[in-house]
Amino acid sequence: MSKKVLVLGEVREGVIRNVSYESIAAAKQIADGGEIVGLLLGDSVSSLAPNLIAYGADRVVTVEHPHLKSYTSDGYSQAILAVYEKEKPEAIVIGHTSLGKDLSPKISSRLKSGLVSDVTEIEGSGDSALFIRPIYSGKAFEKVKVKEGIVFITIRPNNIAPLEKDASRSGSVESPAVEITNLRTIIKEVIRKTTEGVDLSEAKVVVAGGRGVKSEEGFEPLKELANLLGGAVGASRGACDADYCDYSLQIGQTGKVVTPDLYIAAGISGAIQHLAGMSNSKVIVAINKDPEANIFKVADYGIVGDLFEVIPLMIEEIKALKVGS
Repeated sequence: MSKKVLVLGEVREGVIRNVSYESIAAAKQIADGGEIVGLLLGDSVSSLAPNLIAYGADRVVTVEHPHLKSYTSDGYSQAILAVYEKEKPEAIVIGHTSLGKDLSPKISSRLKSGLVSDVTEIEGSGDSALFIRPIYSGKAFEKVKVKEGIVFITIRPNNIAPLEKDASRSGSVESPAVEITNLRTIIKEVIRKTTEGVDLSEAKVVVAGGRGVKSEEGFEPLKELANLLGGAVGASRGACDADYCDYSLQIGQTGKVVTPDLYIAAGISGAIQHLAGMSNSKVIVAINKDPEANIFKVADYGIVGDLFEVIPLMIEEIKALKVGS
């Protein structure tokens, strides 16, 4: 049976995050010929609606309100629940991002629905859809089927490919008035600690450093390599604890979970907590002086050597390839 699916489009600094388009692709499988309704929240987001339509949404609902300028779980949940009551979708798809992980349990609780979180793959479509998600820190995967009620899932970024963009697609855009009241949290100011660049959770290439980087300055070659590859810099818990970098870069069980096309681990031993956050990367390259380091057990390519010698050589080779091309 076909379904109407509501998809939350995440907006950051006036740009729709790529996981939103991946969510539409996931919604297409769930809908099985049904309607895809995109949802954008913010203080000025209507102009972004055609992007969701170009990537597969049939129509878009935008909710604009001053209280939605910055994310709060109260404000966003009020807006989503108001749209849900009007649309009555059979399914909801949200990205498994920091926003999605905070927001989805609250919404599912209000709707008294189940929640299948951190989906990395969908088998089948419609009522037969099976949702695959990692368990036990990525050591195993389970297949989940929703037998009754709302299908509510969050999808992990970089796992479900978005549909091809089609700028010729058309669809309606609606902007209903939604009242946002009684907020328990008001955002006065947002101060970003992370540097400008590719978002870590959505990066196709991640260059991560561990305790072997030895200092804050030791991360500079990693940043240069990441910039050359169009990627982002990450870190292990050990590097963050040692004040080599900010905790916003932490990858692992208690940090961010990433699944890039290429993951370069420099000076990271490979503790199980770190592996939980990156072991599903498509290609893993490990650089470590210790040939017995645990990271080599999950690596596709291993380099036994000093990262301060290996990384500069990689940078040199990549620059030479770029000049040659």
